[in-house]
Amino acid sequence: MSGNTAGQAIEVRSVTRRYKNTTALDDVTVSFGKDAIHGLLGRNGAGKTTLMSIITAQLWPSEGQVEVFGQTPHENEQVLPKICFVREDQRYPEDALAKHAFKAAADAYENWDWDFANRLIADFKVPQKTKIKKMSRGQKSAVAVIIGLASRAEVTFFDEPYMGLDAVARQLFYDRLLEDYAAHPRTFVLSSHLIDEIAHLIENVVLIDGGRILLDEPVEDLRDRAVTIVGRADAIAEFTTGREILHEETMGRIARTTVLGALTEAEQQRVRELDLDLQPVSLQQLIVRLTTRANAENTAEVQS
Repeated sequence: MSGNTAGQAIEVRSVTRRYKNTTALDDVTVSFGKDAIHGLLGRNGAGKTTLMSIITAQLWPSEGQVEVFGQTPHENEQVLPKICFVREDQRYPEDALAKHAFKAAADAYENWDWDFANRLIADFKVPQKTKIKKMSRGQKSAVAVIIGLASRAEVTFFDEPYMGLDAVARQLFYDRLLEDYAAHPRTFVLSSHLIDEIAHLIENVVLIDGGRILLDEPVEDLRDRAVTIVGRADAIAEFTTGREILHEETMGRIARTTVLGALTEAEQQRVRELDLDLQPVSLQQLIVRLTTRANAENTAEVQS
């Protein structure tokens, strides 16, 4: 499934998770390759946190199996210390200071690096004497991402803890992650809404919506998945006949239409003949279009 050929760190097979009246995950099969940075993308309520919680043994699946490094993670003391799961709503003891959280992480993770942690503490200006519960959202996010990075766990999940960081601090997080990943390769899974902002980081995209996997592909393979054509509406209508249209908008005689699939050289020549412009589709646009299409198909299924 995944684009990484170095083997899989995580295998999820036919996993379903039901709550009382809701199916949060619906027969999910997906894998995450070793030593790669994966983007787990999808809207609020898509199933991202549920999937990560099951992989990290914080939830049980209703059905299906999960393996991390070939073993079931639940109650497995060989596997759990290799997994770090950092989330935005991380809980800490009532009186905990940042140093207490870092000490607990250092005890939990055998690869913890104090030199790296202290550098990050200085980078993010984490207050030393403020209780974590009294910290700003950005400061709490900084504590969380420092634990995720300095743990150097073999598999690290970031469930949007960096959302509390401002743009400058988020860029610092991305820079430090890439720098440390280059020196110490491991498996990262980043859950995020800020798709274009993390597009340069991730090597593989897993898109989840409505508890189902819509996409599991290397980013490189996605670059040619769609293209936007701009120009005279009549010329675009002629060119796109028979093609799968992801999105279209018209302003008077001018249209912008996003079509699925790479264009052949002959098709590109025809675009020039029709005096149309081609524009690349960003990863975020593609994800939005694919999600919208999937929802439309699901609605049509329900209505029929």
